[in-house]
Amino acid sequence: MPLPPPSPDSASNHDHDVPLLETFEQELAAVERSLHDLKERYTQVQQDEQTQAQLQERKEQLKRQMQRSSAPDLKAELTHLQAQIDELEVNLESKLFSWGSLREPFWQIVRFGGLGIVIGWSIAFTVLQSPNPSPRPPVPAPGSPQLER
Repeated sequence: MPLPPPSPDSASNHDHDVPLLETFEQELAAVERSLHDLKERYTQVQQDEQTQAQLQERKEQLKRQMQRSSAPDLKAELTHLQAQIDELEVNLESKLFSWGSLREPFWQIVRFGGLGIVIGWSIAFTVLQSPNPSPRPPVPAPGSPQLER
């Protein structure tokens, strides 16, 4: 069965879809680049963690050797290892973000923020139930002499 000829309206819709398709392709390419960058960063973090564990192990070995004999070359190597470990720690501080790390601070904010609101409402409710006006100074009678200061 042959397809009916395109109506003039469908041609204008097709022209409208082209920029939308190009925008979608551009967004898809951006998402793919972001995913690739994320995978590279994840691989780098894993490698840095392994290297850090190896350096920590070597550092402990050097400390044990230094307890037996205090050689200057051991101190220099220990200092060099510590510098490498510090550098890796800086790299790993920007580790991939996890929502699990926010669980405890979130619940503390909810707990103490909620407690503060409850205490504030309790104080406001108590004050509004039994207001104690401040005493006014006595007003002298019109015929009485006033003391001057």
